[in-house]
Amino acid sequence: MARVYLDGITRQFGSVNAIEDITFEIPDGQFWVLVGPSGCGKSTILRTIAGLEKATDGSLYIGDRLVNAVPARERDVAMVFQNYALYPHMTVAENLAFGLRMRQADHKTIKSRIETVAKSLNIQHLLDRKPRQLSGGQQQRVALGRAIARQPQAFLLDEPLSNLDAQLRDDTRAELKQLHQRLGVTTIYVTHDQVEAMTLADQIVVLDQGKIQQIGDPQTIYAQPVNQMVATFLGSPPMNVFPALYNGSAFQVAGQTLPCPEHLQQRLHPQSGQRFNLGIRPEQIQIASDAFPRHLMTEAAVIEPLGREILIRSLLPAESREHAPVINLQVSPAVRPAVGDRLPLHLELSQLAVFDPATGKNLAID
Repeated sequence: MARVYLDGITRQFGSVNAIEDITFEIPDGQFWVLVGPSGCGKSTILRTIAGLEKATDGSLYIGDRLVNAVPARERDVAMVFQNYALYPHMTVAENLAFGLRMRQADHKTIKSRIETVAKSLNIQHLLDRKPRQLSGGQQQRVALGRAIARQPQAFLLDEPLSNLDAQLRDDTRAELKQLHQRLGVTTIYVTHDQVEAMTLADQIVVLDQGKIQQIGDPQTIYAQPVNQMVATFLGSPPMNVFPALYNGSAFQVAGQTLPCPEHLQQRLHPQSGQRFNLGIRPEQIQIASDAFPRHLMTEAAVIEPLGREILIRSLLPAESREHAPVINLQVSPAVRPAVGDRLPLHLELSQLAVFDPATGKNLAID
């Protein structure tokens, strides 16, 4: 096991920077997740750590060793790919043993490692089968097992669950977390699925357009996103964001008055006529009642029953329905609105995020 340290890593393809000035340090034994939209550079970072891509600039350390010039086979990391990359002509046992044989481990060590890994992943009954005889979930476990058997300094996982169905993905995600807790090996996991990122990570690295947007633990990133991109990427449904105009004492939102909390006035010192994008999570909105005064009036556009809750996509008034700002909220199944109903909303104003429309920066946090 070892720390992984990237210092100013840049990878260029021609004149294009796939990743730029990537700097972070993963302490020994932690589970970090790289997350972001397609094309943000997360897989490029993983492949650069593995040695499958060469950094154009910057320094990369695994443990205390600078590995920029070290070939992939000598970096002592194990990578699990999205497509599992199992050898179709080999049995499960032979696939598990392959990396050890390449490193000329003795027969006793190979046998012991295979037995231990197979038992920990519950695939001991599959050792004589070949990949074509396995389900997708079983193949995924074999690919993980092959990496684990090597006992590398770090695991690199590139969207290993994306080919599984929803239920199996949930089950395997929980197993993967338990496995990391048992092994304690430094793990770097790439995904575009924000649920995987939130549930698995000790720390999340949010990327966009080849640059780091924010690094932090899942709850901090969820509650205090540094910019609008992070706010709308993490969360399901995502944070609501809608335009507002400050009128000297309150925000004007779609022709309606939304109070500006005192803590925001003291922090922002907003000027009359200044424009902002306001953000709030769906769970921080309620249907207005006697106990919860109305802040905004919207119209229910889409109703999505989800069993334990109902997701409502409502629209703020606008000249064109196509361009009307959307506000998502989650309500109890006991609430049964219909499409077209007018919905008075109460917002937890203490939870408002305020974004600069030009830069996207969250002005409501330090």
